[in-house]
Amino acid sequence: MIVDSHCHLNYGSMTEDMDGVMARARNAGVETILAINARLSEYDDVLAIANKYDHVYATVGSHPHEAEKEPGITAAQLIAKTRSEKIIGIGESGLDFYYEYAPRDLQEANFRAHIKAARKTGLPLIVHARDADELTIEIMGEEMAKGAFPAVIHCFTASQALADATLAMGCYISISGIVTFNSARALQATVKTIPLERLLIETDAPYLAPTPKRGKPNEPSYVKYTAEFLSRLLDIPYERLAKTTTDNFYALFTRARRP
Repeated sequence: MIVDSHCHLNYGSMTEDMDGVMARARNAGVETILAINARLSEYDDVLAIANKYDHVYATVGSHPHEAEKEPGITAAQLIAKTRSEKIIGIGESGLDFYYEYAPRDLQEANFRAHIKAARKTGLPLIVHARDADELTIEIMGEEMAKGAFPAVIHCFTASQALADATLAMGCYISISGIVTFNSARALQATVKTIPLERLLIETDAPYLAPTPKRGKPNEPSYVKYTAEFLSRLLDIPYERLAKTTTDNFYALFTRARRP
């Protein structure tokens, strides 16, 4: 059995065939799915999906792209939305300087608020980091010095330096279908340096479908293709890759219950 540790079930065509999405995930061996909240305004929608399915959990957070539309988020706001047992993480939040959809200072302020909420609740922080490696390392280092918090760098495509720095902070790293792309040679090399006991897998559905589904809408069942690719890349049996990444998920997301 495997886990999709990061997807957006309230987006794309999945919303039109949710029962089918869940059935296909089950058939692919996906035992647990984490639905990510990317806009606080959509929190109720994401939680409703998690409440409908026993094996689906959710998070509370605001993506860095939304920092201008949802500015001034406070840790108290986030913490207030973690009362449900179905909420098992904080985020996703972080920094995205690739698209610059939101001012950097607003992204940073929201990121630090999410970190504070993770520290106070003990719930893992789901970190988005794109073209912002240096500042991500700086902020997380400063905040870790104030008090440790659990975290995962999701959909990792960044530098070896970010991998090394966040692993040293005790973070996990989650790999998406991007690793299966022919153009992802640098990422594949970095993945080989990540300790297996710190590795998670995800789809980031409905985005970033892995080979051989590239170009199609992604969904949780496709996480199996990423797991199969990683088992070949790391030269370990698929069963070991699946078991270890699944165990890692439950070690990090301690509110989630094994089926």
